[in-house]
Amino acid sequence: MSSQLPKIKKHKIIAQTRIFAVEELELEFSNGVYRIYERLKAGKHGAVMIIPVLDDETLLLIKEYAAGMERYELAFPKGLIDPGETAIEAANRELQEEVGYAADKLTDLRRITLAPGYLSHQMDIVVAESLYPSKLEGDEPEPIEVVPWKISDLDALLEIEEFSEARSIAAIYLLKQFLDKQKAAE
Repeated sequence: MSSQLPKIKKHKIIAQTRIFAVEELELEFSNGVYRIYERLKAGKHGAVMIIPVLDDETLLLIKEYAAGMERYELAFPKGLIDPGETAIEAANRELQEEVGYAADKLTDLRRITLAPGYLSHQMDIVVAESLYPSKLEGDEPEPIEVVPWKISDLDALLEIEEFSEARSIAAIYLLKQFLDKQKAAE
C-alpha cells in the first residue's frame, strides 16, 4: 500500500447549485493508474455540531425538518462556520440561534468527516457547557423545537428512528468519552 498521495492532474466544477458544487478530479496514482473521481465540494470554512449540556443530568437536542428524509429529525444543533469565525465562535453563535442559549465553556472534541470518498465536508463536534439564556436571530424557516434529554438515557436515544443522523450518533460516542474523562479527572 502506497503512502504517496495521488497527483491531482486536473480539477473542474462540473455542476453547481445554490448549495452544492460537484467537482471532477483527474488523479494519477503512484503506480501510474489514472482515474476520474467526482466529489461534492464543501465550503471553505467547515461546519460545527454542538452538544449543549444544560446541567449534570440534561443535554439539549433540536427537532427540525430534514428535507432529505422528508420528516422531522432529532439532532444536535449545527451550522456552517462563517468567514473569519473559529469553530468555537461558530458553535456559540449557532447555539444562540437554534437553541436560545450561549455557553461560557466550549470544548472542541474532534473534527469528523462524512463519506470522505465523495464529500469534502468537515465538521467540528463541540461540547457547550455553563449555558445561559441568549437568543440570536437565525436563518431557520420556522421555530426550532428544543428537546431536553437525560444524559443517563443516551442509549434510548440511539433507538429512536428520528434520531438517525450519523454525525449526531457519532457525537453521542464522543460525548460519552468526554464525560468519562471528566469523571476520571474528579
